[in-house]
Amino acid sequence: MFYSEFLPKSPAAPAAARDLLDRLRDRLPDNRFEDARLLLSELVANAVEHVAEEGDIEVKLDLDGDVLRVEVLDPGPGFTYVPRTDGARSNDRGWGLVFIDRVATRWANERGRVWFELGS
Repeated sequence: MFYSEFLPKSPAAPAAARDLLDRLRDRLPDNRFEDARLLLSELVANAVEHVAEEGDIEVKLDLDGDVLRVEVLDPGPGFTYVPRTDGARSNDRGWGLVFIDRVATRWANERGRVWFELGS
């Protein structure tokens, strides 16, 4: 099962991405659905907050058997992921990719695209 949707880069984008994911709610175990919801929200929020370039955010969802693959594509040039270290930040921000690194089965950061998989 595959879904793809373009979302305007706005503060409403994370909620719209969650609405897209809701289409798969009945096909995923509750814990996997909730993990996907959190991780997807974090990726879309990062694209809204950190990508200066104009353009839409594309969200792709692909459920193949018991593996859910989520991709978030944005118009930005990409970034280099630097793993967070204890004490690296004094506030509660900057945890999105840490969550992805800890929760996802697999994930990657590619130019203009971050994806993760949950499942086998």
